[in-house]
Amino acid sequence: MEKTYITEAIAAERRELADVLSALPSASWETHTLCAGWRVREVVAHVTMPFRYSTARFIRELMTSRGNFNRMADRCARRDGQAPTDELVAALRNNEWYPWQPPGGGFEAALTHDVIHGLDITVPLNITRQIPEEHLRIVLETITGPKSLKHFGVGLDGIELRADDIDWSFGTGTPLTGRAQDLALVLCGRKLPAGRLRGMHPGAAA
Repeated sequence: MEKTYITEAIAAERRELADVLSALPSASWETHTLCAGWRVREVVAHVTMPFRYSTARFIRELMTSRGNFNRMADRCARRDGQAPTDELVAALRNNEWYPWQPPGGGFEAALTHDVIHGLDITVPLNITRQIPEEHLRIVLETITGPKSLKHFGVGLDGIELRADDIDWSFGTGTPLTGRAQDLALVLCGRKLPAGRLRGMHPGAAA
């Protein structure tokens, strides 16, 4: 996939999410997301952290958390998520072309990061978002790679993930079916609301 296309896809996802967030009533920012322990405001703070932190600040924050990235990410999201919501939305909207790539990843991983965290927000709020198939296929290819599968550690032995909206499947065994973007969330270890998937799997119901 060409770099130009992927960066355009990233910018489009950030613009659309910023539009969604700017229309939310204030109470919705307190809604718990698919990211365990995080409300909408913490997820948005996390998504925008790469735009708001210099390399030096990132290193300082990581050192404060004794080199544990997950601990650092949680601490910073909880602190930074207290910022006014319009500031958080602006941080996303004003950085749609910011060329961030996750360490050890690439622009494909950056797109995946934005898409998955966007769904972490919109699914619990029951906001319908259809990720473009071209974007989604990049995400699916990224999260079914060995590195991602090891990172999330989702138990999929004997299960076939089978999309019912696009021609895509992964694995073998008993089918777990649903929209491709919901199956992507399963691969990332998310627990989905009941009724979004068909089949027996921990990700089939919250």
